[in-house]
Amino acid sequence: MINIEIKANQNENPLNIIRRFTKKVQGSGILPKVRSTRYSTRVQSHYKIKKQALKVLDRRAEVSRLIKLGKAPDRLMK
Repeated sequence: MINIEIKANQNENPLNIIRRFTKKVQGSGILPKVRSTRYSTRVQSHYKIKKQALKVLDRRAEVSRLIKLGKAPDRLMK
């Protein structure tokens, strides 16, 4: 990560300091990098995908069994 430092000049008002800081941040290119990684998700491993698929299959089998026994409404399986 890049640190940006702004030192206030003599007789410089706070608004000017904030403006200079904003310009420096925009010029450094930090914001596009942070925004690009903000919502990215990691790719799940093969093991995690397989585990989730097995869990779904088990749940489907259980719901199917409950429907056959008449303990669950038919609308659960579509």
